Amino acid sequence: MGENHALAPLPQKTLDGWHRFVASGDPGLLSPLLAEDIVFRSPFVQSPIPGKTATLLVLTTVVQIFENFRYHRTFVGGAHDVALEFAANIGKWQLKGIDLIKFDASGQMIDFEVMIRPIKALAALGEEMGNRIGPQLSLLKQAAGAPG
Repeated sequence: MGENHALAPLPQKTLDGWHRFVASGDPGLLSPLLAEDIVFRSPFVQSPIPGKTATLLVLTTVVQIFENFRYHRTFVGGAHDVALEFAANIGKWQLKGIDLIKFDASGQMIDFEVMIRPIKALAALGEEMGNRIGPQLSLLKQAAGAPG
């Protein structure tokens, strides 16, 4: 405890790219940041969502849904691990959340986990995500062999 950690240079470059993607919403900026075998861990489903295609779909959709999105704090857990605290609005709900990101040796994201509170904001986000990409995401998960 109390150790100071810093991201390795390649993960730091990817994190900088992530912030550019979030600011712009441009999916072309996101794709090179993700490993082909990335795993996305959603706050809605217990099973991880494997693969770059599904992760691109989720992340590009959620940046369109969130309003007033902003990161507040960054916690570095080691050379390849970071936690980003954020806040946003979805309709009338204010939410807080954490993105937990793990990077591989080449700097690409290999694991992306999201946690959100309060439950009513999470439910509103889940409903909007389901309306926009639910069927597509189910097909991608089935194609990847992940449990629904």
